Amino acid sequence: MGKYFGTDGFRGEANVNLTVEHAYQVGRYLGWYFGREHKAKIVIGKDTRRSSYMFEYSLAAGLTASGADAYLLHVTTTPSVSYVVRTEGFDCGIMISASHNPYYDNGIKVINGLGQKLEASVEQEIEEYMDGLRPELPLAKREKIGRTVDFAAGRSRYIGHLLSIPSRSYSNMKVGLDCSNGSASSIAKGVFDALGARTSVIHNEPNGLNINENCGSTHIEELQRFVAERGLDVGFAYDGDADRCIAVDEQGNVVDGDRIMYVCGKYLMEQGKLNKNTIVTTVMSNLGLYKACRREGIRCEQTAVGDKYVSENMTANGYSLGGEQSGHIIFGKHSMTGDGILTSLMVMEVLLEKKRPLSALAGEVSIYPQLLKNVRVADKKAARENPRVQAAVKAVEEALGENGRILVRESGTEPVIRIMVEAQTDEICRNYVEQVAVVMEEEDLVQ
Repeated sequence: MGKYFGTDGFRGEANVNLTVEHAYQVGRYLGWYFGREHKAKIVIGKDTRRSSYMFEYSLAAGLTASGADAYLLHVTTTPSVSYVVRTEGFDCGIMISASHNPYYDNGIKVINGLGQKLEASVEQEIEEYMDGLRPELPLAKREKIGRTVDFAAGRSRYIGHLLSIPSRSYSNMKVGLDCSNGSASSIAKGVFDALGARTSVIHNEPNGLNINENCGSTHIEELQRFVAERGLDVGFAYDGDADRCIAVDEQGNVVDGDRIMYVCGKYLMEQGKLNKNTIVTTVMSNLGLYKACRREGIRCEQTAVGDKYVSENMTANGYSLGGEQSGHIIFGKHSMTGDGILTSLMVMEVLLEKKRPLSALAGEVSIYPQLLKNVRVADKKAARENPRVQAAVKAVEEALGENGRILVRESGTEPVIRIMVEAQTDEICRNYVEQVAVVMEEEDLVQ
């Protein structure tokens, strides 16, 4: 992780530690970097946060000042930017979003020409430029100044791509969607309606300030009630930029990313479409997923947390499915990044083909109790490497043995250390998480 760019781009509170000047500098460097040998074409999308418009204009100004043409998708999803970059010949794409964070945060995600997150080496160059460690860049002049182009048609092409994937009608399927007052609000219902579903939607009226507010994939409770009370067949919740999906079965139970990967992975393997019979997960995936996959003959690989690392592993090894417990799921045949709406379409494919409810399909995975605690610290590296903290973690590992695990890691986007414990009971999880957290407090590491 760099000074500005974490595992999911440059993120911070708008006009506090992510400013219009930052956005302008990112645009300036990207416009110059990709325009050294030809006139660069760079596409920009944004979510529904009020500050997204401000950053869109700042990025466009930086790009065009460096001579690049900036194509505006307007309000759209992160996976749509990835799709358009891959299929329309853009040099790179930029998504303005802080994903599941509250409305006052925002972020800049850069997507390379393959539709994946930008390489860390280029992010480092951008940071060096922003910190004055690289020479000032030349300004484009006269006819070399870039232009800004309306490219709403790109979003329509992405929607067409989604509609081309399902192999059967959703007629008579009752589907609930929670659009998180974010990017999915302008796309998801139209896709499901076009496929014949009887679609009911909540949280699809963004006002710039209500994105992710007690809704979406990180606040699933209302969708659970909505699905159960209305007697729906299934529900899907997205996050702010719609690159995540968490499902709800017909009984109102949560089906997280791990169970979605199992349901879809098993189905793809039965169809002969799960490359090398392997699913790529992160270190945060549940032990229950691994046990269920072993039972079915599915192999799992682990990466660091972040769909960026999942995508890189899939590309390097030719795998067709991977993702995170949080709902970033990548279907390699159709996308190079997590795509919430695509994930919901793939789950629908399994439901319709197997003719079984989601509760039965997902119920084949016995999830271990898992507790995650975020500890806000002044210095993430110092907290993680503290000798007493390391000794406390080792003691928990030895106590759990093969009946659980502990994972302590730095957040890629926030000043926190995440302590996660999986064990046979909730009480065991709580005890061991607190055992490590207390040591952090005693060592005066907590902010």
